Amino acid sequence: MASTFCLVPVEVEPKNPTEQGIEVSIVMPCLNEARTVGVCVGKAIRALSEMGTTGEVIVADNGSTDGSQEIASAAGARIISVARRGYGAALQGGIADCHGRYIVMGDADDSYDFTQIAPFVERLRAGDDLVVGNRFRGEIRPGAMPWHHRYIGNPVLTGLLNLFYRTRVGDAHCGLRAFRKDAYERLNLVTTGMEFASEMVVKASLQGLRISEVPVVLHPDGRGRSPHLRSFRDGWRHLRFLLLFCPLWLFLLPALFLLVTGAGLMIWLTPGARPVGGIVFDVHTMLLGSLCLILGYQTLWLGVYSKVFGHRLGLLPADAITRAVGSWFTVERGLVAGACVFVAGLGVNGWLVAQWWNVSLGELDVGRTMRGALWGLSGMVLGVQTAYSAFFVGLLDLWKPAVESGAD
Repeated sequence: MASTFCLVPVEVEPKNPTEQGIEVSIVMPCLNEARTVGVCVGKAIRALSEMGTTGEVIVADNGSTDGSQEIASAAGARIISVARRGYGAALQGGIADCHGRYIVMGDADDSYDFTQIAPFVERLRAGDDLVVGNRFRGEIRPGAMPWHHRYIGNPVLTGLLNLFYRTRVGDAHCGLRAFRKDAYERLNLVTTGMEFASEMVVKASLQGLRISEVPVVLHPDGRGRSPHLRSFRDGWRHLRFLLLFCPLWLFLLPALFLLVTGAGLMIWLTPGARPVGGIVFDVHTMLLGSLCLILGYQTLWLGVYSKVFGHRLGLLPADAITRAVGSWFTVERGLVAGACVFVAGLGVNGWLVAQWWNVSLGELDVGRTMRGALWGLSGMVLGVQTAYSAFFVGLLDLWKPAVESGAD
């Protein structure tokens, strides 16, 4: 895109200007917001003047057909056309063309008052990297937010984000927020939909950026049509993103539960049947334990893959697992470990064959021999999984230098 830009005329000298003379860029994603975009641009320009700073207002148009572009331009905004559809895509396109040191983003539907952005900029000037609006600490005007968003969707998704990533954000999906451009560039945001808001908070948390909140007021939007947001579709996209970026909760904790449950059942039932409150748990329950053990081990390796892969891409920070894989784990060690487990399982099955031979290949005591068969089967499966997992982790490691050299 062209690098030309216009300065917002103000009467006060700018504070902390960048080399280009712009301190604050205000970006609004827009798709058919003709009724409100001009009002939002006017408020943003007024806010810049009242703050005594030099800035710019950018409308990232996502293919409007109602004349939003002309209205925004006449109000004083610079228009950036973004062909790729989506809330996140529009913001990425607009932010990429910003020239300010600080960036404020907000919807163009007049649900947020851009004249109230001064506290956001003040927090950035004080050293914060990301400042998120909090509608629950501020005010939600009647009719501004559906009840299921206010009492179910936002609290649940924000709660999961805080649980998964140990953040303390009270409103992770507020559309009015501000951030330092250099901090934003380190996040490498990629999502194109409404989950862009979650991705920003998640990656900022993973990279240890300073995050704060400012109370804001949410007004009923003035668009006069149905919103672009779709509750279930966009809610699922947010949840999917939160899970994909958190191998601990998606893979490792379920794996730990399955492994402990499976191994516990097998060990408990190896000596024989166990009556509990009139219910007898026997070899069939031990079979369930074997299944849990195998599934848990598979899920554990999926967690390791995702941790290593995410770290190789620069999406996840280093942790104990990635450091152990990088410094200790090798294909050869994995093969040796897998072979030992496989041979142990094969040995148990060999013992069962010997028992069968001792009765002249006749009938065996199923209740006794099945317990050994389950241990043998589990050992052989886990051994093979370990060996092939070692090869797959080695495959991931092959292109690590290429990724690192590309980053340089």
